[in-house]
Amino acid sequence: MPQKAVAVLTNRPDLQTYIQEIATYVGDQLKLVLPIEWSVPVNLQESMQYSLMAGGKRLRPLLVLAAAEALGGSREAALPVACAVEMVHTYSLVHDDLPAMDNDDYRRGKLTNHKVYGEAMAILAGDALLTQAFYTVTEAAKVGVPAEAVLAIVSDMSEYAGPRGMVGGQVADMEGEQGMTEIAQLEYIHLHKTADLFMFSLTAGARTAGATEEQLDALRRFGSDLGLAFQIQDDILDVIGDEALLGKKTQSDIKAEKVTYPFFIGLEASQAEVERLTESAKKALAEANLADSQRLTEIADYLVKRDH
Repeated sequence: MPQKAVAVLTNRPDLQTYIQEIATYVGDQLKLVLPIEWSVPVNLQESMQYSLMAGGKRLRPLLVLAAAEALGGSREAALPVACAVEMVHTYSLVHDDLPAMDNDDYRRGKLTNHKVYGEAMAILAGDALLTQAFYTVTEAAKVGVPAEAVLAIVSDMSEYAGPRGMVGGQVADMEGEQGMTEIAQLEYIHLHKTADLFMFSLTAGARTAGATEEQLDALRRFGSDLGLAFQIQDDILDVIGDEALLGKKTQSDIKAEKVTYPFFIGLEASQAEVERLTESAKKALAEANLADSQRLTEIADYLVKRDH
């Protein structure tokens, strides 16, 4: 077992402490997303930072760093990638909230970006976050990540965030609102809108630590099952969740007549599917042959048992 992994095992904080530690670590770096020497319009900077620093547990960066550490890698080497995936995720939320998309007024208990800065600035801030994410990934080369690994991460991010990934899932979601008749259509949406960035986060973090192709494949399967379980849990929470904890209105899917897993198969069957997918994810993780997979296992259990 690599020396760094031994250190993690002997000095392991509890999961909640670890999550907060990572959120703070990544959040501090995200404040510096635009180098101070760059000349950038003030309104654009403020709009980008408004959504980027709006809170949350930094779940996707958490997966990046936990995957890197599971292979004995360092947080420092994986940090640029962790920041990049949070920028991609944030851009997607800014655009999803727009009137032409989900038309939401609040995100994490705060007014959505376009409600504060206007639609045009929200669109441009999202564009800026996405393109800045690619620049940020390349910064990993400056902290010891081999150039070929950085190139692979850039290629993966283009795929998982693009038309074959998250954007394609969003389009399928919009089209599905016109009438969805098969659960396979909903699964496609959840896999691409949510699970693809989970897979990217895990494999990108692993690449910074020198993962083998076999390990990357196992982590993709872990991320796919975990991401789908996570999104089904979101569907469940929209039905039974606490608005104060969620930071948004519940029953919004029902009011919008949006098709979800509980709509298709009912609440109990949806909960059972979350459990099945979680066990499948943990089985894939066991096959990854990581130096230390305990933290990723803890994260998987936490995500599907969460109440917000």
